[in-house]
Amino acid sequence: MATLSVTARGQVTFRKDILNHLGIQPGGKIRLDLLPDGRAELKADKHKGAWRTLHGMLKGRTNGARFTIEEINNAIAKAVAAAGMTGLDDK
Repeated sequence: MATLSVTARGQVTFRKDILNHLGIQPGGKIRLDLLPDGRAELKADKHKGAWRTLHGMLKGRTNGARFTIEEINNAIAKAVAAAGMTGLDDK
């Protein structure tokens, strides 16, 4: 069990080993779910991906080439997998 100190400003600093255990990288976000009886559950807030990510993945890689629907579907599948989503209906 880790014990953390709270500053006068109400801030808490997590040690690197704790952040690594939670899978939180620099710039990442933390989700804190408040539970009954004064408890809380802390998790890494996993980014679900966006169409902008797909756009960025393809930007500058086409050299003006056109893609087939199969190539587009494969690119979408890779972006979905990289975002950790199980299907397009995940939110």
